[in-house]
Amino acid sequence: MRYRPAPPGARNEPPAADDAAAWVTGAIPDGWFTERPEVVVDRDEIIIWARVAEPDLGADATDADRAAAQAGRINQFREDTREDRIRVARQVEHRYQRKVAWGVRCGDTEELFTHLAAPVMTRLRQPERQILDTLVDAGVARSRSEALAWCVKLVGQHSEDWLAGLREAMTKVDELRKQGPH
Repeated sequence: MRYRPAPPGARNEPPAADDAAAWVTGAIPDGWFTERPEVVVDRDEIIIWARVAEPDLGADATDADRAAAQAGRINQFREDTREDRIRVARQVEHRYQRKVAWGVRCGDTEELFTHLAAPVMTRLRQPERQILDTLVDAGVARSRSEALAWCVKLVGQHSEDWLAGLREAMTKVDELRKQGPH
């Protein structure tokens, strides 16, 4: 798989990552996770979400005990697997031309290790800027950038079904393109 630079002025698109979940599953050592990892891909980053076994605390453990034990288990996994995770991440980064982050779930606790925060440039007219400035003035966000990220998260939470349908439709379009003449 070769990575071809785009012509001047065009966007460099990374190679397709349709098989990333299968590739990652094959690359990770057996026994790391209690279930197959979830692999989330976008243009910039691949996040590998994995679930590790919960510590056995017994029936009398409090919620606080469980949360602490789960956080400890995630931390121990992070330390014990660091070198192997780096090796796998480098291979994935080379193959798919995207940064890789690891996320681990244990019971109700989840932690996403070092991950990408990609800059997004946009032009906003005054009404949109006023919305962002109101969020900043109200203390909801520290900056316009943070206010915009907050808005995107809010839209994502309240339109998940619509976004899921849109993603499904885009997948169907991609499949039809692949079936067409080459």
